Amino acid sequence: MDDLFEASSDSEKPLAERMRPETLEDLVGQEHLLGEGAVLRRAIREDRLFSMILWGPPGCGKTSLARILAKESRKAFVQISAVFSGVREVRAIIEEARGRRRMQGRGTLLFVDEIHRFNKAQQDAFLKHVEEGLITLIGATTENPSFEVIAALLSRCRVLVLNPVSEEACVRVLQRALTEERGLGRLGIGAEESELNQMAGIAGGDLRTALSGLEMAAFHCLGRGDGGGVRRILKEDVAAAFGDRVLRHDKAGDSHFNLISAFHKSLRGSDPDAALYWLFRMLEGGEDPLYLARRMVRFASEDVGMADPGALAMALSAMESYRFLGSPEGEGALAQAAVYLATAAKSNAVYVAQKAVVARIRDTGAPPVPLHIRNAPTQLMENLGYGREYRYAHDYKDAYVPQEYLPEDLKGDSYYHPSDRGYEKLVAQRMEHWRRLRDEARKKGLPASKV
Repeated sequence: MDDLFEASSDSEKPLAERMRPETLEDLVGQEHLLGEGAVLRRAIREDRLFSMILWGPPGCGKTSLARILAKESRKAFVQISAVFSGVREVRAIIEEARGRRRMQGRGTLLFVDEIHRFNKAQQDAFLKHVEEGLITLIGATTENPSFEVIAALLSRCRVLVLNPVSEEACVRVLQRALTEERGLGRLGIGAEESELNQMAGIAGGDLRTALSGLEMAAFHCLGRGDGGGVRRILKEDVAAAFGDRVLRHDKAGDSHFNLISAFHKSLRGSDPDAALYWLFRMLEGGEDPLYLARRMVRFASEDVGMADPGALAMALSAMESYRFLGSPEGEGALAQAAVYLATAAKSNAVYVAQKAVVARIRDTGAPPVPLHIRNAPTQLMENLGYGREYRYAHDYKDAYVPQEYLPEDLKGDSYYHPSDRGYEKLVAQRMEHWRRLRDEARKKGLPASKV
């Protein structure tokens, strides 16, 4: 059987490393940055590279782009990883850069992989030298720079967003890997477009994952021992190489917030199919099911509210059901709650009222409670007027009597404005009826405590 790993040092490298692009023309998927007329293309052509943060998902070409930029530039290239380096290494690089500029008149291009792993003090070490132009910094990160890179450094760099590699571009790279000598060309292995599409789809825009999977699929194909001729990678080889698909979902990173936002907005937009998709996308990616349950409880109050009071009970029941059953059985209760919430009548009137009343309280302080709605457990309090002229609602028709409950200075305030959807439509009708009764009472000149 052919050996995937030959004696030479190059052949011992993983396929993804052997197929790393060496020129701008080889780099796929970032045409918005490197196409004719794009700012980065012009900067390369004029050798006027600027400090930048390359932000994109794994396997989209951040490191490859940095290395290509180094080849295209006349600057010296230094690469470090924030995982293994600290301030001491950075200071040594700065001193070398200073000596290089003094002795050779040559600038330094510093590439920092996973720059988000540097803490604030470590990132601070770059500021002066980037600002003075001693180094041109290229930082690579999979995390949102807005949260992971200090503002002072961001202001000195340009953030360039790299996209996930499209399936079409990924398939082109896989085809090249099968035919080129530096890839798997020497093995005489082929693959139908359907299998290549399958691998590209599984990789989800991560070219490194796609190439690593192709290498394992080729190894599995060779192991079948089909005999001479061009051997074909089959679906069973792809399945053996990739196993269960691992979805990218960093529970503490940008991906987490993007996914939960998509879930929440799908519920709000009354799309049960999308809500189920994002729910199980997160569950399959390893998200805490109880976190998702808590988000649905919050949604039930914030976005469904009184339009369907049963929504809160449904969300709470789903959470308790999951606690009782666990996975995978309990996930059915979460799915049921998601569908219920997505298809429920929606109203944020309670949420809006909550914000309005809190703002009013912070603006007006703490005016005294009206005397007529205070309790009077002692004779002294009763003599002071506590509870005087209070009218007990249950003594009146329909358990309602016009009466003022807000402090004197806030009389007439209105915070809750029900919608005309779902159960809240009935609530709105009741409130309108009570408003008319209050207006009639005021016209009759009743005391303030009674209107």
